[in-house]
Amino acid sequence: MKNFILFTGLCFSIFQISFAQEKPIDTITPKDLKEVIVIGKKSQLFQNQAKPLATIDEYLQQSTKVDMIRRGSYAWEPMINTMTTERTLITIDGMRIFSACTDKMDPITSYVEVSNLSEATIKSGQQGSCHGATIGGSIDLQRNRSGFSNLGWDTSVNAGFETNSKQKIIGSAINYVERSFYIDTDFMFREADNYTDGKGQEVLFSQFRKFNISSTSGFAFDTNKVLEGSVIYDKATNVGYPALPMDVSLAEALITSLKFEYVPESSKIENWETKIYYNTITHKMDDTKRPSVPIHMDMPGWSDTFGFYSKVKGVLSSHHFIADLNSFYNRSVAEMTMYPADSNEKLMFMYTWPDVKTFYTALFFEDNIALNCHSSLKFSTSLANHYNQVASPLGLESLRIFYPNMKDSKNRVLPSISSNYSYDENGFSYGFGLAFGERAPSVSEGYGFYLFNSFDQFDYIGNPELRNENSLEGSVTIGYKTHKWSAKMSSSYFYISNYIVGKPEEILVPMTIGASGVKIYTALDYATIFNADLNLECQFSEVLKWKGQLVYSYGKDFEDQNLPFISPLRYFSSLNYKKGKFTSEIAVQGNATQTQYSPFYGEDRTLGFAVLNFDSGYSFAFEKVKCNVKIGIENIFDTYYSTFSDWNNIPRKGRNLFLNLAFNY
Repeated sequence: MKNFILFTGLCFSIFQISFAQEKPIDTITPKDLKEVIVIGKKSQLFQNQAKPLATIDEYLQQSTKVDMIRRGSYAWEPMINTMTTERTLITIDGMRIFSACTDKMDPITSYVEVSNLSEATIKSGQQGSCHGATIGGSIDLQRNRSGFSNLGWDTSVNAGFETNSKQKIIGSAINYVERSFYIDTDFMFREADNYTDGKGQEVLFSQFRKFNISSTSGFAFDTNKVLEGSVIYDKATNVGYPALPMDVSLAEALITSLKFEYVPESSKIENWETKIYYNTITHKMDDTKRPSVPIHMDMPGWSDTFGFYSKVKGVLSSHHFIADLNSFYNRSVAEMTMYPADSNEKLMFMYTWPDVKTFYTALFFEDNIALNCHSSLKFSTSLANHYNQVASPLGLESLRIFYPNMKDSKNRVLPSISSNYSYDENGFSYGFGLAFGERAPSVSEGYGFYLFNSFDQFDYIGNPELRNENSLEGSVTIGYKTHKWSAKMSSSYFYISNYIVGKPEEILVPMTIGASGVKIYTALDYATIFNADLNLECQFSEVLKWKGQLVYSYGKDFEDQNLPFISPLRYFSSLNYKKGKFTSEIAVQGNATQTQYSPFYGEDRTLGFAVLNFDSGYSFAFEKVKCNVKIGIENIFDTYYSTFSDWNNIPRKGRNLFLNLAFNY
């Protein structure tokens, strides 16, 4: 605690020094290069998307930086720059939230709904380190806010149906807005049966049921002082995971926050935002509905997080700066109870996450310097203190079987620094950057105890003696844009030292029946990951627009072994027609056959595929009610396929017709 107090004091000292000088304000505003997926306000949701009531997972796949690991129909795990959630950062309105499932069945994206989000801001590599340590990048899911006006009441109702899986969707939103007060409320319910693949075969245990309630309310004390509170309650039940040996009987989250925002008058500081937040997640894995289980298990998990951040944005001459002091406390605990077939035998119990407490504090500073009207130079740096403690005596003694000298706590310092140059003139733009960052091992990597991985059929044991994983990163972007067409290419290269993976330990016996062995998390000397993407767009006429994407990735470890979950060449192309109140789009997406897969890490080859989709919509109004109808068909030719990121090669959906309705008044 003494070290933490000294560290926090140092952070405040740096914060004060950063604002010591005052210079005339430059009116040039540098451009911050980031990718934003606009999801849309509630009243405009249908106007922006081909499938308005798609899940968050489907929206995120629009980004060339994001892939999704799919274990079922629900709660896909986002990857950024082909890196999984251990190496990336996902926040909701800047809030740190941690999953409660040791098998990654509850990524943070599963606790929000498309109806209450406005956009997803995706940042690559160290540019995403504002709210925490990351290697691959970050996604910040930003929620809708009505703001202050004289609009009064606004109500909307959404409904949808999908033929494949018979998914039923119903949602509503009620908002009230005036000059000094607003409140947004949103509700969304989804229920789906098992879906069928391209061969017409039912994919068992792919059903799910969930609802999400969200509310945000703001009060303006003055023209420049706002207090805002928000809450999300999300509950999923009867969630099947066909790629895993267990399902989920309950995934429940309560996410709350209170924010104060201040906009000083006639000051170098443009905005000062301070937020405190709390979230709690309960997750229960369940195998009672599986037909043949060697031994029944209950595997619940819990995650509680308290946190805050205080972020200042301002301008000093040509310097556009951000300073952010953030901290959180998280408690993660997961357990396993095994029930022998013979009721006379004793139950078996162990902690799979041994009540791990994490205390994190960091200071982040960014300076975006406008060099002239065409170019800017951005520097960012952060320094974080990361503290872990194993609070369960039973869990600690279990880990000491493998690490006799293990202490119950460990402290780490995590630095990050990045620089990016960008140039933009007459439609031509380019940029390049260099960065360095470190991350601490995740709870599973550091303290997990006999975590079964159904992908490679090994039990995993954490390693509290792991060093920080660190990454040296380079990036390049180049683009050209006219009033009719645009092209942008970007690439990134990561040299990751102390790359954390699981390695087999021959002398250990697995706990899981049928497991191939036991792996202990260890660090490779290094691994390299390269990603490149090309985005094209052409406006043929006022009513006709074409978009195209091409993505390539490459990953190797220091022994020249392919890394798992590295995307093969993938592509997307769409032609959109919009005239008046009518819209229509035809799109094709696919992957090339996987040539660089990793048998060493339990991966096999996936074949190439192409899928054709079509949708059409019409908007109309009668009296004060605005209406929109969207119909579409996905996988028109009923193609049977699975992608490189489909866990254990579970097939994707076959042909699917959908109908989405939206009413706003």
